[in-house]
Amino acid sequence: MLTQQDKNFIAQKGISEEKFNAQLKCFETGFPFLKLYGAASPEQGITVLDREEEAEYINAWEEYLSGNHTILKFVPASGAASRMFKDLFEFAGGESDVPESDFIKKFFKDIHSFAFYNDLNNACLRNNGYSIDQLTELKRHKVVVENLLGEKGLNYGKLPKGLLKFHTYVNGGRTPLEEHLVEGALYACGKSGNVNIHFTVSPEHRQIFENLVNKKIAEYEKDFRVKYHISFSEQKSSTDTVAATADNEPFRTDDGKILFRPGGHGALIENLNELDADIIFVKNIDNVVPDNLKDETVKYKEVIAGVLVSVQQKVFEYLRLLDSGMYSHAQLEEIIRFLRDSICCRNPKLKELEDSELAIYLRTKLNRPIRVCGMVKNVGEPGGGPFLAYNQDGTISLQILESSQIDKGNEEYVKMFKGGTHFNPVDLVCAVKDYKGNRFDLTKYVDSNTGFISSKSKNGKELKALELPGLWNGAMSDWNTIFVEVPLATFNPVKTVNDLLRKQHQ
Repeated sequence: MLTQQDKNFIAQKGISEEKFNAQLKCFETGFPFLKLYGAASPEQGITVLDREEEAEYINAWEEYLSGNHTILKFVPASGAASRMFKDLFEFAGGESDVPESDFIKKFFKDIHSFAFYNDLNNACLRNNGYSIDQLTELKRHKVVVENLLGEKGLNYGKLPKGLLKFHTYVNGGRTPLEEHLVEGALYACGKSGNVNIHFTVSPEHRQIFENLVNKKIAEYEKDFRVKYHISFSEQKSSTDTVAATADNEPFRTDDGKILFRPGGHGALIENLNELDADIIFVKNIDNVVPDNLKDETVKYKEVIAGVLVSVQQKVFEYLRLLDSGMYSHAQLEEIIRFLRDSICCRNPKLKELEDSELAIYLRTKLNRPIRVCGMVKNVGEPGGGPFLAYNQDGTISLQILESSQIDKGNEEYVKMFKGGTHFNPVDLVCAVKDYKGNRFDLTKYVDSNTGFISSKSKNGKELKALELPGLWNGAMSDWNTIFVEVPLATFNPVKTVNDLLRKQHQ
Protein backbone atom coordinates (compact mmCIF):
# COMPACT_ATOMS: atom_id res chain seq x y z
CA MET A 1 0.00 0.00 0.00
CA LEU A 2 1.47 3.35 -1.03
CA THR A 3 1.53 6.17 1.51
CA GLN A 4 1.10 9.79 0.47
CA GLN A 5 4.83 10.20 1.06
CA ASP A 6 5.49 7.31 -1.36
CA LYS A 7 3.23 8.91 -3.98
CA ASN A 8 5.02 12.24 -3.64
CA PHE A 9 8.42 10.57 -3.97
CA ILE A 10 7.35 8.65 -7.09
CA ALA A 11 5.89 11.81 -8.64
CA GLN A 12 9.11 13.74 -7.94
CA LYS A 13 10.99 11.19 -10.02
CA GLY A 14 8.64 11.81 -12.94
CA ILE A 15 7.08 8.34 -12.70
CA SER A 16 3.31 7.92 -12.80
CA GLU A 17 1.53 5.58 -10.38
CA GLU A 18 0.30 3.64 -13.40
CA LYS A 19 3.87 3.10 -14.58
CA PHE A 20 4.99 2.21 -11.05
CA ASN A 21 2.26 -0.42 -10.69
CA ALA A 22 3.06 -1.82 -14.14
CA GLN A 23 6.70 -2.25 -13.10
CA LEU A 24 5.70 -4.06 -9.91
CA LYS A 25 3.41 -6.31 -11.96
CA CYS A 26 6.42 -7.36 -14.06
CA PHE A 27 7.96 -9.01 -11.00
CA GLU A 28 4.87 -11.19 -10.68
CA THR A 29 4.38 -12.05 -14.32
CA GLY A 30 7.96 -11.99 -15.55
CA PHE A 31 8.75 -11.44 -19.24
CA PRO A 32 7.89 -13.80 -22.08
CA PHE A 33 10.75 -15.44 -23.94
CA LEU A 34 11.01 -14.52 -27.58
CA LYS A 35 9.89 -16.95 -30.25
CA LEU A 36 12.88 -17.61 -32.47
CA TYR A 37 13.00 -18.41 -36.17
CA GLY A 38 16.76 -19.00 -36.19
CA ALA A 39 20.20 -17.58 -35.49
CA ALA A 40 21.21 -14.99 -38.07
CA SER A 41 24.13 -16.10 -40.23
CA PRO A 42 25.65 -15.33 -43.65
CA GLU A 43 23.12 -17.81 -45.06
CA GLN A 44 20.19 -15.92 -43.54
CA GLY A 45 20.26 -12.42 -42.17
CA ILE A 46 23.91 -11.31 -42.12
CA THR A 47 25.23 -9.50 -45.19
CA VAL A 48 28.82 -10.34 -46.11
CA LEU A 49 30.33 -7.81 -48.51
CA ASP A 50 33.19 -8.27 -50.95
CA ARG A 51 35.84 -5.58 -51.46
CA GLU A 52 34.09 -4.08 -54.47
CA GLU A 53 30.83 -3.74 -52.54
CA GLU A 54 32.67 -2.22 -49.56
CA ALA A 55 34.22 0.39 -51.87
CA GLU A 56 30.79 1.22 -53.32
CA TYR A 57 29.31 1.76 -49.87
CA ILE A 58 32.26 3.90 -48.77
CA ASN A 59 31.66 6.06 -51.84
CA ALA A 60 27.95 6.23 -50.95
CA TRP A 61 28.84 7.50 -47.48
CA GLU A 62 31.33 10.06 -48.78
CA GLU A 63 28.70 11.33 -51.21
CA TYR A 64 26.18 11.58 -48.37
CA LEU A 65 28.66 13.57 -46.27
CA SER A 66 28.98 16.08 -49.12
CA GLY A 67 25.30 16.95 -48.69
CA ASN A 68 23.57 19.07 -46.08
CA HIS A 69 23.15 16.44 -43.35
CA THR A 70 23.74 16.39 -39.60
CA ILE A 71 25.86 13.47 -38.39
CA LEU A 72 26.28 12.60 -34.71
CA LYS A 73 28.21 10.11 -32.59
CA PHE A 74 26.33 8.81 -29.53
CA VAL A 75 28.56 7.31 -26.85
CA PRO A 76 27.16 5.69 -23.68
CA ALA A 77 29.80 6.58 -21.09
CA SER A 78 28.00 6.30 -17.74
CA GLY A 79 29.15 4.39 -14.70
CA ALA A 80 32.40 3.90 -12.82
CA ALA A 81 35.12 1.59 -14.08
CA SER A 82 35.20 -0.38 -10.81
CA ARG A 83 34.52 -3.74 -12.54
CA MET A 84 37.58 -3.13 -14.70
CA PHE A 85 39.70 -3.28 -11.51
CA LYS A 86 37.90 -6.16 -9.78
CA ASP A 87 41.07 -8.29 -9.48
CA LEU A 88 43.09 -5.37 -8.14
CA PHE A 89 40.44 -4.56 -5.52
CA GLU A 90 40.53 -8.21 -4.40
CA PHE A 91 44.33 -8.14 -4.20
CA ALA A 92 44.29 -4.89 -2.20
CA GLY A 93 41.81 -6.41 0.28
CA GLY A 94 43.49 -9.82 0.45
CA GLU A 95 46.02 -11.25 2.87
CA SER A 96 49.00 -11.60 0.55
CA ASP A 97 51.29 -8.60 0.09
CA VAL A 98 52.81 -9.95 -3.12
CA PRO A 99 51.19 -11.04 -6.41
CA GLU A 100 50.02 -14.66 -6.42
CA SER A 101 47.38 -14.89 -9.15
CA ASP A 102 48.38 -14.88 -12.82
CA PHE A 103 46.34 -11.72 -13.35
CA ILE A 104 48.16 -9.69 -10.67
CA LYS A 105 51.54 -11.06 -11.69
CA LYS A 106 50.93 -9.92 -15.27
CA PHE A 107 49.74 -6.51 -14.11
CA PHE A 108 53.01 -5.85 -12.28
CA LYS A 109 55.25 -7.57 -14.85
CA ASP A 110 53.99 -5.26 -17.62
CA ILE A 111 53.13 -2.21 -15.52
CA HIS A 112 55.49 0.02 -17.52
CA SER A 113 53.31 -0.57 -20.62
CA PHE A 114 50.19 1.10 -19.22
CA ALA A 115 49.40 4.57 -20.54
CA PHE A 116 48.79 5.70 -16.95
CA TYR A 117 52.23 4.50 -15.77
CA ASN A 118 53.86 7.93 -15.46
CA ASP A 119 50.84 9.37 -13.62
CA LEU A 120 50.84 6.42 -11.25
CA ASN A 121 54.58 6.63 -10.68
CA ASN A 122 54.27 10.31 -9.82
CA ALA A 123 51.42 9.54 -7.40
CA CYS A 124 53.58 6.93 -5.65
CA LEU A 125 56.48 9.36 -5.37
CA ARG A 126 54.20 12.12 -4.09
CA ASN A 127 52.29 10.03 -1.55
CA ASN A 128 54.93 7.53 -0.43
CA GLY A 129 58.32 8.88 -1.46
CA TYR A 130 59.13 5.84 -3.61
CA SER A 131 58.78 5.00 -7.30
CA ILE A 132 56.75 2.01 -8.51
CA ASP A 133 59.92 0.03 -9.11
CA GLN A 134 61.21 0.79 -5.61
CA LEU A 135 57.88 -0.15 -4.02
CA THR A 136 57.68 -3.48 -5.84
CA GLU A 137 61.30 -4.22 -4.90
CA LEU A 138 60.29 -3.61 -1.29
CA LYS A 139 57.32 -5.97 -1.85
CA ARG A 140 54.89 -3.11 -1.24
CA HIS A 141 52.73 -3.96 -4.24
CA LYS A 142 49.52 -3.01 -2.44
CA VAL A 143 50.72 0.56 -2.06
CA VAL A 144 51.01 0.80 -5.85
CA VAL A 145 47.46 -0.52 -6.26
CA GLU A 146 46.15 1.88 -3.61
CA ASN A 147 47.71 4.79 -5.51
CA LEU A 148 46.01 3.63 -8.69
CA LEU A 149 42.54 3.08 -7.24
CA GLY A 150 42.34 5.42 -4.24
CA GLU A 151 41.33 9.05 -3.99
CA LYS A 152 44.80 10.16 -2.83
CA GLY A 153 46.22 8.69 -6.02
CA LEU A 154 44.64 8.51 -9.48
CA ASN A 155 41.20 7.52 -8.12
CA TYR A 156 40.73 5.11 -11.05
CA GLY A 157 38.54 2.90 -8.88
CA LYS A 158 35.80 5.53 -8.94
CA LEU A 159 36.29 7.22 -12.30
CA PRO A 160 34.38 6.18 -15.45
CA LYS A 161 36.24 4.35 -18.24
CA GLY A 162 35.97 7.36 -20.51
CA LEU A 163 38.36 9.34 -18.29
CA LEU A 164 41.10 6.74 -17.79
CA LYS A 165 44.28 6.85 -19.84
CA PHE A 166 44.07 3.94 -22.31
CA HIS A 167 46.71 4.62 -24.97
CA THR A 168 50.23 6.04 -25.04
CA TYR A 169 51.37 8.71 -27.51
CA VAL A 170 54.51 10.78 -27.85
CA ASN A 171 52.79 13.74 -26.20
CA GLY A 172 51.24 11.68 -23.39
CA GLY A 173 48.33 9.32 -22.70
CA ARG A 174 44.93 9.53 -24.34
CA THR A 175 41.56 8.68 -22.79
CA PRO A 176 38.65 6.90 -24.56
CA LEU A 177 36.80 10.23 -24.62
CA GLU A 178 39.65 11.70 -26.66
CA GLU A 179 39.78 8.65 -28.95
CA HIS A 180 36.08 9.20 -29.72
CA LEU A 181 36.85 12.85 -30.56
CA VAL A 182 39.44 11.61 -33.07
CA GLU A 183 37.07 8.99 -34.52
CA GLY A 184 34.37 11.60 -34.99
CA ALA A 185 36.72 13.74 -37.06
CA LEU A 186 37.68 10.75 -39.23
CA TYR A 187 34.27 9.37 -40.26
CA ALA A 188 31.47 11.58 -38.90
CA CYS A 189 32.45 15.01 -40.16
CA GLY A 190 30.13 16.67 -42.68
CA LYS A 191 31.11 19.14 -45.39
CA SER A 192 30.72 22.00 -42.91
CA GLY A 193 33.58 20.60 -40.83
CA ASN A 194 31.33 20.13 -37.79
CA VAL A 195 31.78 17.07 -35.59
CA ASN A 196 28.86 16.36 -33.24
CA ILE A 197 29.44 13.96 -30.35
CA HIS A 198 27.07 13.24 -27.47
CA PHE A 199 28.14 11.41 -24.32
CA THR A 200 25.73 10.03 -21.73
CA VAL A 201 27.38 10.37 -18.33
CA SER A 202 26.67 9.93 -14.64
CA PRO A 203 25.75 13.16 -12.78
CA GLU A 204 28.73 12.83 -10.43
CA HIS A 205 31.18 12.59 -13.36
CA ARG A 206 29.73 15.18 -15.71
CA GLN A 207 31.90 18.07 -14.56
CA ILE A 208 35.09 16.03 -14.98
CA PHE A 209 34.05 15.07 -18.51
CA GLU A 210 33.32 18.70 -19.34
CA ASN A 211 36.65 19.82 -17.86
CA LEU A 212 38.58 17.33 -20.00
CA VAL A 213 36.73 18.40 -23.16
CA ASN A 214 37.41 22.08 -22.41
CA LYS A 215 41.08 21.27 -21.83
CA LYS A 216 41.60 19.19 -24.99
CA ILE A 217 39.13 20.40 -27.62
CA ALA A 218 41.27 23.20 -29.12
CA GLU A 219 44.15 20.76 -29.63
CA TYR A 220 42.02 18.27 -31.59
CA GLU A 221 40.25 21.01 -33.57
CA LYS A 222 43.68 22.24 -34.69
CA ASP A 223 44.99 18.75 -35.49
CA PHE A 224 41.96 17.71 -37.59
CA ARG A 225 40.79 21.13 -38.81
CA VAL A 226 37.26 20.59 -37.56
CA LYS A 227 34.81 22.26 -35.20
CA TYR A 228 33.56 20.08 -32.35
CA HIS A 229 30.12 20.32 -30.82
CA ILE A 230 30.24 18.16 -27.70
CA SER A 231 27.14 17.61 -25.59
CA PHE A 232 26.29 15.56 -22.53
CA SER A 233 23.18 14.12 -20.94
CA GLU A 234 22.39 11.97 -17.94
CA GLN A 235 20.07 9.02 -17.58
CA LYS A 236 16.68 10.41 -16.61
CA SER A 237 15.30 9.79 -13.14
CA SER A 238 11.96 8.97 -14.77
CA THR A 239 13.56 5.90 -16.41
CA ASP A 240 14.57 4.37 -13.06
CA THR A 241 12.78 1.17 -12.11
CA VAL A 242 11.43 0.05 -8.75
CA ALA A 243 13.23 -2.73 -6.87
CA ALA A 244 11.20 -5.53 -5.31
CA THR A 245 11.41 -7.98 -2.43
CA ALA A 246 11.16 -11.74 -2.84
CA ASP A 247 7.40 -11.31 -2.31
CA ASN A 248 7.19 -8.78 -5.17
CA GLU A 249 6.52 -5.88 -2.82
CA PRO A 250 8.40 -2.55 -3.20
CA PHE A 251 11.87 -2.88 -1.67
CA ARG A 252 12.43 -0.21 0.96
CA THR A 253 15.71 1.23 2.22
CA ASP A 254 16.56 1.49 5.91
CA ASP A 255 14.82 4.89 6.10
CA GLY A 256 11.61 3.43 4.64
CA LYS A 257 11.93 4.94 1.15
CA ILE A 258 11.05 2.88 -1.91
CA LEU A 259 14.25 1.91 -3.72
CA PHE A 260 14.57 2.78 -7.38
CA ARG A 261 17.50 1.66 -9.53
CA PRO A 262 18.80 2.82 -12.93
CA GLY A 263 16.90 0.90 -15.62
CA GLY A 264 20.00 -0.15 -17.59
CA HIS A 265 21.28 1.13 -20.93
CA GLY A 266 17.80 0.73 -22.43
CA ALA A 267 16.85 3.92 -20.58
CA LEU A 268 19.12 5.80 -22.98
CA ILE A 269 16.55 5.50 -25.77
CA GLU A 270 15.04 8.60 -24.11
CA ASN A 271 18.36 10.46 -24.44
CA LEU A 272 18.79 9.31 -28.04
CA ASN A 273 15.25 10.42 -28.81
CA GLU A 274 16.04 14.03 -27.89
CA LEU A 275 18.95 14.43 -30.30
CA ASP A 276 18.40 16.19 -33.61
CA ALA A 277 20.50 14.47 -36.28
CA ASP A 278 19.96 12.67 -39.57
CA ILE A 279 22.44 9.86 -38.94
CA ILE A 280 23.65 8.69 -35.52
CA PHE A 281 26.58 6.35 -34.84
CA VAL A 282 26.31 4.37 -31.58
CA LYS A 283 29.42 2.85 -30.03
CA ASN A 284 30.45 1.99 -26.47
CA ILE A 285 33.00 4.18 -24.71
CA ASP A 286 35.64 1.45 -24.21
CA ASN A 287 35.73 0.10 -27.79
CA VAL A 288 38.58 2.26 -29.08
CA VAL A 289 42.07 1.70 -30.49
CA PRO A 290 45.15 3.94 -30.86
CA ASP A 291 45.76 5.87 -34.07
CA ASN A 292 48.02 3.24 -35.64
CA LEU A 293 45.07 0.79 -35.73
CA LYS A 294 42.24 3.19 -36.55
CA ASP A 295 42.21 2.66 -40.34
CA GLU A 296 40.12 -0.51 -40.18
CA THR A 297 37.74 0.99 -37.61
CA VAL A 298 37.17 4.03 -39.80
CA LYS A 299 36.78 1.96 -42.99
CA TYR A 300 34.02 -0.23 -41.60
CA LYS A 301 32.21 2.66 -39.98
CA GLU A 302 32.07 4.18 -43.47
CA VAL A 303 30.97 0.84 -44.95
CA ILE A 304 28.01 0.32 -42.61
CA ALA A 305 27.06 4.00 -42.89
CA GLY A 306 27.10 3.62 -46.69
CA VAL A 307 24.82 0.59 -46.42
CA LEU A 308 22.46 2.62 -44.23
CA VAL A 309 22.12 5.64 -46.51
CA SER A 310 21.80 3.42 -49.59
CA VAL A 311 18.95 1.44 -48.02
CA GLN A 312 17.36 4.61 -46.68
CA GLN A 313 17.36 6.14 -50.16
CA LYS A 314 15.48 3.11 -51.52
CA VAL A 315 13.04 3.17 -48.58
CA PHE A 316 12.29 6.84 -49.23
CA GLU A 317 11.67 6.14 -52.92
CA TYR A 318 9.17 3.41 -52.06
CA LEU A 319 7.41 5.55 -49.45
CA ARG A 320 6.97 8.38 -51.94
CA LEU A 321 5.52 5.88 -54.43
CA LEU A 322 3.10 4.43 -51.86
CA ASP A 323 2.01 7.88 -50.70
CA SER A 324 1.35 8.93 -54.30
CA GLY A 325 -1.14 6.09 -54.76
CA MET A 326 0.25 5.59 -58.30
CA TYR A 327 1.66 2.09 -57.85
CA SER A 328 1.10 -1.18 -59.69
CA HIS A 329 0.80 -4.69 -58.27
CA ALA A 330 4.22 -5.46 -59.73
CA GLN A 331 5.71 -2.53 -57.79
CA LEU A 332 4.11 -3.78 -54.56
CA GLU A 333 5.73 -7.15 -55.18
CA GLU A 334 9.05 -5.39 -55.74
CA ILE A 335 8.70 -3.69 -52.33
CA ILE A 336 7.87 -7.04 -50.70
CA ARG A 337 11.09 -8.50 -52.15
CA PHE A 338 13.04 -5.47 -50.92
CA LEU A 339 11.68 -5.92 -47.39
CA ARG A 340 12.47 -9.62 -47.51
CA ASP A 341 15.93 -9.45 -49.09
CA SER A 342 17.38 -6.12 -47.91
CA ILE A 343 15.74 -5.72 -44.51
CA CYS A 344 15.09 -9.40 -43.83
CA CYS A 345 11.50 -8.74 -42.78
CA ARG A 346 9.12 -11.56 -43.62
CA ASN A 347 5.36 -11.98 -43.34
CA PRO A 348 3.91 -15.43 -44.09
CA LYS A 349 0.39 -13.97 -44.52
CA LEU A 350 1.02 -11.36 -47.22
CA LYS A 351 -0.72 -13.43 -49.92
CA GLU A 352 -4.02 -12.96 -48.07
CA LEU A 353 -3.97 -9.15 -48.52
CA GLU A 354 -5.61 -7.10 -51.27
CA ASP A 355 -3.42 -4.48 -52.97
CA SER A 356 -4.87 -1.58 -50.94
CA GLU A 357 -4.29 -3.48 -47.66
CA LEU A 358 -0.84 -4.52 -48.85
CA ALA A 359 0.13 -0.92 -49.58
CA ILE A 360 -0.90 0.14 -46.07
CA TYR A 361 1.03 -2.75 -44.55
CA LEU A 362 4.17 -2.01 -46.61
CA ARG A 363 4.06 1.66 -45.69
CA THR A 364 3.81 0.78 -42.01
CA LYS A 365 6.81 -1.54 -42.27
CA LEU A 366 8.95 0.90 -44.26
CA ASN A 367 8.19 4.09 -42.35
CA ARG A 368 10.24 3.54 -39.21
CA PRO A 369 13.80 4.11 -37.94
CA ILE A 370 16.56 2.12 -39.65
CA ARG A 371 19.75 0.74 -38.13
CA VAL A 372 22.70 -1.10 -39.62
CA CYS A 373 24.59 -3.18 -37.07
CA GLY A 374 28.10 -4.50 -37.53
CA MET A 375 28.43 -8.14 -36.47
CA VAL A 376 31.71 -9.96 -35.82
CA LYS A 377 32.45 -13.66 -36.06
CA ASN A 378 32.28 -15.71 -32.89
CA VAL A 379 35.70 -16.73 -31.62
CA GLY A 380 34.61 -17.95 -28.18
CA GLU A 381 31.55 -18.20 -26.01
CA PRO A 382 28.70 -16.25 -27.62
CA GLY A 383 27.31 -13.22 -25.84
CA GLY A 384 24.51 -11.08 -27.23
CA GLY A 385 23.90 -12.17 -30.77
CA PRO A 386 21.97 -11.68 -34.01
CA PHE A 387 18.73 -13.63 -34.48
CA LEU A 388 15.64 -13.83 -36.63
CA ALA A 389 12.71 -13.61 -34.23
CA TYR A 390 8.92 -13.50 -34.46
CA ASN A 391 7.26 -10.18 -33.66
CA GLN A 392 3.88 -9.71 -31.98
CA ASP A 393 2.23 -9.11 -35.38
CA GLY A 394 3.43 -12.50 -36.66
CA THR A 395 6.19 -11.10 -38.86
CA ILE A 396 9.81 -12.20 -38.65
CA SER A 397 12.64 -9.66 -38.34
CA LEU A 398 16.26 -9.30 -37.25
CA GLN A 399 16.88 -8.75 -33.53
CA ILE A 400 19.89 -8.52 -31.22
CA LEU A 401 19.19 -10.81 -28.28
CA GLU A 402 20.87 -11.46 -24.94
CA SER A 403 20.98 -14.91 -23.36
CA SER A 404 18.39 -13.81 -20.74
CA GLN A 405 15.80 -13.42 -23.52
CA ILE A 406 16.11 -17.03 -24.65
CA ASP A 407 14.17 -19.90 -23.11
CA LYS A 408 16.86 -22.22 -21.66
CA GLY A 409 14.23 -24.96 -21.42
CA ASN A 410 13.90 -25.04 -25.21
CA GLU A 411 16.68 -27.28 -26.52
CA GLU A 412 16.28 -26.02 -30.07
CA TYR A 413 16.69 -22.38 -28.98
CA VAL A 414 19.70 -23.18 -26.79
CA LYS A 415 21.28 -24.95 -29.75
CA MET A 416 20.63 -21.88 -31.93
CA PHE A 417 22.24 -19.61 -29.35
CA LYS A 418 25.30 -21.79 -28.77
CA GLY A 419 25.74 -22.40 -32.49
CA GLY A 420 25.58 -18.72 -33.44
CA THR A 421 28.26 -17.78 -35.95
CA HIS A 422 28.38 -14.09 -34.95
CA PHE A 423 27.95 -11.82 -31.95
CA ASN A 424 27.05 -8.19 -31.32
CA PRO A 425 29.96 -5.76 -30.72
CA VAL A 426 27.63 -2.72 -30.36
CA ASP A 427 28.59 -1.12 -33.66
CA LEU A 428 25.50 0.69 -34.92
CA VAL A 429 24.63 3.46 -37.31
CA CYS A 430 21.06 4.74 -37.23
CA ALA A 431 18.71 6.77 -39.42
CA VAL A 432 16.10 8.44 -37.23
CA LYS A 433 14.10 10.70 -39.59
CA ASP A 434 11.36 9.95 -42.13
CA TYR A 435 11.47 10.91 -45.80
CA LYS A 436 9.88 14.28 -45.03
CA GLY A 437 12.64 15.11 -42.54
CA ASN A 438 10.55 14.56 -39.41
CA ARG A 439 12.15 12.86 -36.41
CA PHE A 440 10.65 9.54 -35.41
CA ASP A 441 9.50 9.22 -31.80
CA LEU A 442 11.91 6.41 -30.90
CA THR A 443 9.99 5.51 -27.74
CA LYS A 444 7.17 4.16 -29.95
CA TYR A 445 9.43 1.44 -31.38
CA VAL A 446 10.34 -0.19 -28.05
CA ASP A 447 9.10 -3.70 -27.25
CA SER A 448 8.28 -3.37 -23.55
CA ASN A 449 8.01 -7.15 -23.24
CA THR A 450 11.77 -7.60 -23.69
CA GLY A 451 12.97 -6.45 -20.28
CA PHE A 452 14.34 -8.87 -17.71
CA ILE A 453 14.63 -9.37 -13.96
CA SER A 454 17.94 -9.89 -12.17
CA SER A 455 19.00 -10.59 -8.58
CA LYS A 456 20.89 -7.84 -6.72
CA SER A 457 21.46 -6.80 -3.13
CA LYS A 458 21.34 -3.61 -1.08
CA ASN A 459 23.12 -3.38 2.28
CA GLY A 460 23.27 -7.17 2.44
CA LYS A 461 19.57 -7.65 1.60
CA GLU A 462 18.57 -9.55 -1.53
CA LEU A 463 16.33 -7.76 -4.01
CA LYS A 464 14.89 -8.13 -7.49
CA ALA A 465 15.93 -5.56 -10.09
CA LEU A 466 14.03 -4.68 -13.24
CA GLU A 467 16.07 -4.00 -16.38
CA LEU A 468 14.42 -2.08 -19.21
CA PRO A 469 14.66 -3.45 -22.76
CA GLY A 470 18.30 -2.93 -23.77
CA LEU A 471 19.17 0.01 -26.02
CA TRP A 472 20.24 -2.16 -28.97
CA ASN A 473 17.92 -5.04 -27.95
CA GLY A 474 14.24 -4.49 -27.21
CA ALA A 475 14.50 -0.69 -27.22
CA MET A 476 15.11 -0.90 -30.99
CA SER A 477 12.94 -3.97 -31.55
CA ASP A 478 10.59 -2.33 -34.05
CA TRP A 479 13.30 -0.63 -36.11
CA ASN A 480 14.18 -1.88 -39.57
CA THR A 481 17.44 -3.71 -39.03
CA ILE A 482 20.31 -4.83 -41.25
CA PHE A 483 23.26 -6.92 -40.06
CA VAL A 484 26.61 -6.57 -41.83
CA GLU A 485 29.70 -8.64 -41.07
CA VAL A 486 32.66 -6.54 -39.91
CA PRO A 487 36.16 -7.75 -38.93
CA LEU A 488 36.95 -8.79 -35.38
CA ALA A 489 39.68 -6.13 -35.45
CA THR A 490 36.95 -3.47 -35.10
CA PHE A 491 35.97 -4.87 -31.68
CA ASN A 492 38.45 -4.05 -28.93
CA PRO A 493 36.59 -3.56 -25.64
CA VAL A 494 38.37 -3.12 -22.32
CA LYS A 495 36.71 -5.24 -19.65
CA THR A 496 39.69 -5.57 -17.29
CA VAL A 497 42.72 -3.37 -16.75
CA ASN A 498 44.98 -6.06 -18.25
CA ASP A 499 43.08 -5.82 -21.54
CA LEU A 500 45.02 -2.60 -22.01
CA LEU A 501 48.16 -4.74 -22.35
CA ARG A 502 46.82 -6.43 -25.49
CA LYS A 503 48.56 -5.41 -28.72
CA GLN A 504 45.36 -3.65 -29.88
CA HIS A 505 45.85 -1.07 -27.11
CA GLN A 506 49.61 -0.63 -27.28
